[in-house]
Amino acid sequence: MSAQMFQARSRVPRIAEAAVERARLTVVPRTPHRAARVPFVVLVSLLLVGGVAGLLCFNTSMQQASFTATAMEDQAARLDAKQQSLNMELDALRDPQRVAVRAKHMGMVPPSAPAFIRLSDGTVLGKPTPATPDNAIRVLPLPTRKPKNLRPTPVVIEAKPSATDGAASADNAGKAGTKKSHDRHRQQGSQR
Repeated sequence: MSAQMFQARSRVPRIAEAAVERARLTVVPRTPHRAARVPFVVLVSLLLVGGVAGLLCFNTSMQQASFTATAMEDQAARLDAKQQSLNMELDALRDPQRVAVRAKHMGMVPPSAPAFIRLSDGTVLGKPTPATPDNAIRVLPLPTRKPKNLRPTPVVIEAKPSATDGAASADNAGKAGTKKSHDRHRQQGSQR
């Protein structure tokens, strides 16, 4: 048994040594793996510059669109005002009263008793009479008169100058004329 043990003892160290040799860890020196900073800084700088340039272009295009929209709104307002004025002018030209006055100036006379033709059977309704300026319908209305209490009769009072009043009134007239010319010069100065 001692021989077996000796063999076992001599074998164990050899097996252990082989295992230790296989399992031996070696210290490997660290290699410095630093990420290069230059490409990262360039990338961040490009992104920053691109973002600022993009915002600037976007802001500029928005401003141009705003100016265009404002100009178009102004043009639309001008055209709308022009259309309204043209419509008002057209309504004034189509006014029946204006048309009647123009026709009267051309020598046309509106009939006092018009006659109508029924188109379905061609019969004449009413008695046709020729229109003359004597029996024509009035085109323009009569002017309106103010009520009597709004048109009072004017009251004129004449003063008779006496001999002493004549000299005084001539002196006052001279002063009034001087004052009027002075007031006139003051008004012209304030208007300039």
